[in-house]
Amino acid sequence: MRTFWAQGYEGTSIQDLVGAMGVNKPSLYSTFGCKEEIFREAVELYDRVEGQATSRSLSEARTSREAVETMLRSNARGYAVDEGPRGCMIVLSSLLGAPENEGVRAFLADNRLDGEAMLRDRLAQGIAEGDLPSSADVDQLAAFYTTVLEGLSIQARDGASEQKLNMIIDAAMLAWPAG
Repeated sequence: MRTFWAQGYEGTSIQDLVGAMGVNKPSLYSTFGCKEEIFREAVELYDRVEGQATSRSLSEARTSREAVETMLRSNARGYAVDEGPRGCMIVLSSLLGAPENEGVRAFLADNRLDGEAMLRDRLAQGIAEGDLPSSADVDQLAAFYTTVLEGLSIQARDGASEQKLNMIIDAAMLAWPAG
């Protein structure tokens, strides 16, 4: 997972994976079949381990605003670590690449859209519970705050500090609908 996260899908070779996993090529191929399958398993692991910040924020917050702000800040904290890869593996692993890797990009795009849908559901819950105005456009808000989250990942990969990421979050929260 960390190898794909640090180097991206196309930047990671089978030899890199053999070295990271401490196995030989035949074992790697017999267990996973191909590089794309290893990557898909790495993404599933990433979602289980690193995705906790988002799912916990959205499920445990008392209000939809608190859910969004906590989601952004907890991810910013995780993105700006000094050890290990910075940013989000799902956002950074394969935005561009060779045509033969379109399946990987589509897989990651679907993963990001699932995250946006999860946020949209939490915002709809906020409307139902009365902490978000009924006039709020949950599709627009989910798309906007998902884009902010993805942008934080890119900023972190470029070396932004947690302080800078929080400054961006402060500005993004100013867009929250008045209620």
